[in-house]
Amino acid sequence: MLALEEARTRILAALEPTPAETVALAEGWGRVLARPVLARLTQPPADVSAMDGYALRAADGVAGARLAVIGSSPAGHPFAGEVGTGQAVRIFTGGFVPPGADAILVQEDAEEADGIVTVKEAVQPGRWIRRRGLDFAAGETLLPAGRRLTARDVGLAAAGNNPWLTVHRRPRIGILATGDEIALPGDPIPAGGIVSSNAHALAALVRAGGGEPIILPIAPDDRDAIAAAAGAARACDMLVTSGGASVGEHDLVQKALGPEGFALDFWKIAMRPGKPLIWGRLGRTPVLGLPGNPVSAMVCAVQFLVPALAVLSGLPAAPPATMLVRTGAPLAANDKRFDHLRASLSTDRDGHPVATPYPVQDSSMLATLARAEALILRAPHAPALPEGAEVEAIPLGQFGI
Repeated sequence: MLALEEARTRILAALEPTPAETVALAEGWGRVLARPVLARLTQPPADVSAMDGYALRAADGVAGARLAVIGSSPAGHPFAGEVGTGQAVRIFTGGFVPPGADAILVQEDAEEADGIVTVKEAVQPGRWIRRRGLDFAAGETLLPAGRRLTARDVGLAAAGNNPWLTVHRRPRIGILATGDEIALPGDPIPAGGIVSSNAHALAALVRAGGGEPIILPIAPDDRDAIAAAAGAARACDMLVTSGGASVGEHDLVQKALGPEGFALDFWKIAMRPGKPLIWGRLGRTPVLGLPGNPVSAMVCAVQFLVPALAVLSGLPAAPPATMLVRTGAPLAANDKRFDHLRASLSTDRDGHPVATPYPVQDSSMLATLARAEALILRAPHAPALPEGAEVEAIPLGQFGI
C-alpha cells in the first residue's frame, strides 16, 4: 500500500492548471488569476484631503490667524484656482488639495464667519493630506497571478480600473457513482438498496473548491455501463468515481476502464478510512476512484480531490491546511495505516483548540461526519496519547463539507 503523502504527491504532479479565460470583474470572486492585475491609473490621482476642513499654506496656519475663504473643493469638484498668502479653500474628505496649499486645517480647529476662517490650533505641513499615489501607481502589480480572489481583491482590482480579469477556467469535474444498490435521492430504492449521497456531497465539495461539478447518471455494476458513463466524461478535467474501487466481484471500475485505455498509476493507500483508492488516466482525463463508503469517500476527497482542484484551478500544490489542537480524550496507539478521527472542536480555559474524537469511527456513519468539525491526524504507528496531548488536525469548515 502506498503512503498517503506519496500518493498525494503523485496525483498533484500529474495535473496542470486549466486554460485561461476572460471574465467580467463582477464574476471574479473565488477565481484564480492566470495573469496579474495591474493598476490602470494612479490612486489617489492627486493630493487629496483626508478630513473635512480648510486647505491652506502651512506658513499661514498659526493659531489666531484669520484667512479669507476663496472657494471650496468637495470630492469630484476641484477648486480651479490657487491658494495664496492669507487665503484658504473649504475642502471636504476626498477633495483635491488645490495648488499652493500644503496643509489641512480640520474643521474642529476652525471657526468661519462672513467668509473669514480663524485658525484655533496651528496646522502641520502635510498633515491630513493623502499624497498622489499613496495607495498605488499606474502600472503597478496589484494582484499576482496564481491568487484566488477574495472580495477585498475584487475591490482592489476595481479601484485599479480593471473591468475584466484573466483567470483560469473553473475545472470541470465529472462525478460517477457506481453500484446496483444505489438510487438518487427521491427515486425508488431497489430491494437491498440505499440512497446515493456521495455524488451530491462530492459535487458540493467541488463547488466549494472553485470547480464545476458534472454529476453523471448512476452506473450499475456492469462493465459496459461503467465504461460508457466514464467515456462521457472524457471532456472533463478530471473524472471522480465513487464505489467499485475494491477487489470484490462487483468492484468493476478498473475492469471496466481497462479495455477503454485506462492507465493505472496506483491503487490502495495506507490510510483509514479510504484504503481502496484508484489513480490513473483514461486517455488524457485523470481518474480518481474513491471508495463507496460515504465517510471514506469524503476523507479521501479532503486529502486528494481538494488539493487536485487547487492545482487545476492554478494554485500551488499543497496538502490541506492543518491546525494544532489538544486532544479531548485519550488516543489509542495507531496501526500501520494513516488514520483520520472525526472529532468535534471546542476551546479549553486557556483558549487552546480542543479536538474530541467521536467514540464510534465507522466509515459508513455520515451523520457523525456531518457533525464533525475536524479530522484528527494519526500517523502510522503513532503511540498512544493522553488527553490534552497536542496533535495535528484538519479543520473541515475550510472545505464547505
